Amino acid sequence: QVQLVESGGGLVQAGGSLRLSCAPAVTLFRVDAMGWYHQAPGKQRELVATITSGGTTNYVDAVNGRFTISRDNAKNTVNLQMNSLKPEDTGVYYCHAEGKATPLAPVWQYWGQGTQVTVSS
Repeated sequence: QVQLVESGGGLVQAGGSLRLSCAPAVTLFRVDAMGWYHQAPGKQRELVATITSGGTTNYVDAVNGRFTISRDNAKNTVNLQMNSLKPEDTGVYYCHAEGKATPLAPVWQYWGQGTQVTVSS
């Protein structure tokens, strides 16, 4: 079952930019933290950036200053603007959200299916 839907991946040359977007495929009652994860070929999925419902952001050192995460609380969407891309940024990017489907539902971890980003040197 698709929970979050990502878009915006693709092929870009080193130094270029891409903007990833993510929207819920289902209606969510409440969304708390949202974020993006990166899985490089042959490696484990790793956190890239997070943003709270209040707008507080956090980045891993490797992307700090190059990537910007943002969200629209009214639509429960999250974006990742990626600038100055490097070949090591290549991989699948996954959208993540923590929230509740209904007022009485437990807090759940929602994931997208991933979008491929390829940065050529």
